[in-house]
Amino acid sequence: MDNQFILFIKRIIDLPEVEGVKVLKLIKPVRIAKGEYYIREGQVPKKFAFVEKGLFRYLYINYKGTEFTKNFILENNFISAYSAMISQQPSRMFIEALEDSYVYEISYTDWLDLKKGHECWNRFLLAIVEKAFSIKEIRERDLLLLEAQERYDIFKKEFPTLENRIKQHMIASYLGISPISLSRIRSKLMH
Repeated sequence: MDNQFILFIKRIIDLPEVEGVKVLKLIKPVRIAKGEYYIREGQVPKKFAFVEKGLFRYLYINYKGTEFTKNFILENNFISAYSAMISQQPSRMFIEALEDSYVYEISYTDWLDLKKGHECWNRFLLAIVEKAFSIKEIRERDLLLLEAQERYDIFKKEFPTLENRIKQHMIASYLGISPISLSRIRSKLMH
């Protein structure tokens, strides 16, 4: 029973055996090819997923076609347009696979039923939401208060393996700077 998803859950909460069996029956393994969108802007999300292998990014695209990278999601994390899913409203963001990826998907309806069945799922959700809120709060503070080079240093610490896995314009977008500014920062650090 101890697949990667179950092991992840057990690191966060005490998971009763019977609940582990239940969730395994509800999740579906899905392959998402590089460049595909898990969720598109305008789509009402009806599912979310745990990333077993691969890499995703959350992004917004404005009316001019400019991309704004909100975040990168690595293995052992969830992908979801959560606020859109719980309100059953169209998503305002895209979730794009940056590599060929494998996820365990669960429908929102099945998740709601699972949560009603045992209190451990509410503890699990609370832990995940608290972590996501903390990350969001720190990121917003950093974007408002730190210089671009400081934000780049934090990016390299938080995502030490990403620089060689993604395009530079995505990193620049995540940092809230132009690709030219990122290039300047990187060349300055090399000297």
